[in-house]
Amino acid sequence: MGKGAACRRSATVAVRLPDRSGMAEPGRPLRSIAAPFVVAQAQGVSIRARIKGLTSRDEEVLCRVGAHLGSLAGRDLAARCADGLAHTAQRWAERKRNLTGESSSRWAGTITKATHDQWALSRRSQVAHLNTLDAAIGTIEHRLALPLGEKGSKRAPGGYRSRSEWFAKSRRLALLKERRTKVAADRDAGRVRVARGTRRLANTRHHLKEAGLSEKQWRERWEAARWFLSADGESGKRYGNETIRITPDGQISLKLPSPLAELANAPHGRYVLTSKVSFAHRGREWADRVEADRATAYRLHLDADRGRWYVDAAWQRPPVRILPLEAARAAGMVAVDTNADHLAAWRLDVHGNPIGRPERFDYDLSGASEHRDAQLRHALTRLLHWTCRTGAKAIAVEDLDFAEAKTREKHGRNRRFRQLISGIPTSRLKTRLASMAAEHDLALVAVDPAYTSRWGAQHWQKPTSTPQRKTTRHEAASLVIGRRALGHGARRRTAPPPHHRSDGAGHRAVQACRRGPEREGTRPTRTDVRTRSVHPPGA
Repeated sequence: MGKGAACRRSATVAVRLPDRSGMAEPGRPLRSIAAPFVVAQAQGVSIRARIKGLTSRDEEVLCRVGAHLGSLAGRDLAARCADGLAHTAQRWAERKRNLTGESSSRWAGTITKATHDQWALSRRSQVAHLNTLDAAIGTIEHRLALPLGEKGSKRAPGGYRSRSEWFAKSRRLALLKERRTKVAADRDAGRVRVARGTRRLANTRHHLKEAGLSEKQWRERWEAARWFLSADGESGKRYGNETIRITPDGQISLKLPSPLAELANAPHGRYVLTSKVSFAHRGREWADRVEADRATAYRLHLDADRGRWYVDAAWQRPPVRILPLEAARAAGMVAVDTNADHLAAWRLDVHGNPIGRPERFDYDLSGASEHRDAQLRHALTRLLHWTCRTGAKAIAVEDLDFAEAKTREKHGRNRRFRQLISGIPTSRLKTRLASMAAEHDLALVAVDPAYTSRWGAQHWQKPTSTPQRKTTRHEAASLVIGRRALGHGARRRTAPPPHHRSDGAGHRAVQACRRGPEREGTRPTRTDVRTRSVHPPGA
């Protein structure tokens, strides 16, 4: 099943696209197609390394510091949630003063900032949940108002199949309205519900048998998830961070909170870990930052399942100028069609013609989140390496967003289709690809996903197939994506001539330049005398 129909948006306009954009079905309005654009590069950088060789003393100190700061973070989050919409800058300063006496000024600043970010994220999630409830309520009300068994269209669903289903959905409508009333009341009052340590892990406590965990194992995970060992960087300070400091040779030291100052093994209330850390990924870039005393944030955390300690280093890059679209098109493109289990890629020249054969990069998005993330990164790495070998300087992808199409009420019993579009990584893939492509000096061009699968199958699937290898629908869609990013239409070539030489069959669908003079006009009338280059015999 193609995904071109899934990514069409609800808004339509009753206009026909020009012939250069593809074939339109007679009498079927097509929605307008947005112009392609170059995706901005990610400015944030985060790397991770494992801390090996920790002694029992080191682990004890880290656990005590993390538990103490975690309790302060939980108390500060509760105070911030209690303030709600009445929170002010003076209240923020007061919370920071209360935490400074039990930690330090820098620890207190990091805790209050993390609390503010967590509360703001919960508010955004609350608004998104309300939008989802509104969409589900609107869909159910629309279908309940229709007669039983009435067929729907591609734009709107039809009525329910039976009276039993109609009755069940009417009860669900009442449940959703009640839920929306509660969420709206929380939003108006400024109330958010946050579980430090994740709500999923909190619910696992009631299903230990199904999760295969003992109470002790769950408790270790829960406590480790609620620890707080993060510190924001400060430019101009020694090695870019005064709270958690990592020297260029990998030595880690941290400023102890005031109640735990007796654990210090270095001057000025600091504790130096026995082991050293080494960043394999972007290690040279990180070393240049800390040697120049530029701000670098760190986070220490424990993987309770494996019993391993890790450190994350993060920093912000200065904003860079976005590459113009014409410059990205100069050397052709690699067009990528995103699917639930693979990426279909094809190399195109500047004129929109395919070069060579397409490539397929498979991945498996089943299993744990770490496995899915690793599969996606591996597929994107292979894609980027292949793009560099082809000589292209840009990658064209679809600007997909299935947020509205994943809802349970929109597609009803079509469970397989909902699972299909839910399995396609959309925003995650584009964000990660933009970050990884910047490291290879490649631009990322996003295009409108409308009708790519349909027009690819119509114009490109059969002409590019051979007796030995048949072009798939997804590979043909990648050609439409690439041609759209290059500024060309989806059509492969001009239409054949009509049955006679006049314009009775309409204008010729010539792929002229967009700014070509009179490209949509009629053919000029010939007034001169027709001649032949070779005289007929016997003349």
